[in-house]
Amino acid sequence: MKQVIVVNRAIDLPPGKLAAQVAHASVAAFLETATPDRQEWIEEGMPKIVLAAATADVLRELFSLAADRGLPAELIEDAGKTVLAEGTVTCLGIGPAEDEDIDMLTGRLALY
Repeated sequence: MKQVIVVNRAIDLPPGKLAAQVAHASVAAFLETATPDRQEWIEEGMPKIVLAAATADVLRELFSLAADRGLPAELIEDAGKTVLAEGTVTCLGIGPAEDEDIDMLTGRLALY
């Protein structure tokens, strides 16, 4: 059981903004997760991996694939209040879910 956050590398996020966007993705995907899976993930120490994708289109494609497979996922679009334009796709949170299910979608991506 793990959670994966995929970051859009096409945009250069300042460290604080990056941290906030990754946190948004983590919490949002967690809230989409069934309660038994939430509890199992918490008991396992809430493992997370942060990966990189080349473009927002890759994040959108992964989000669609996750939805098709019934995986909890949330695509994060910035509100446009600081350094990015409103609607900029920053991150995708997937899971918590079984490692193998997430790896089928994200196994080819590099660590952030």
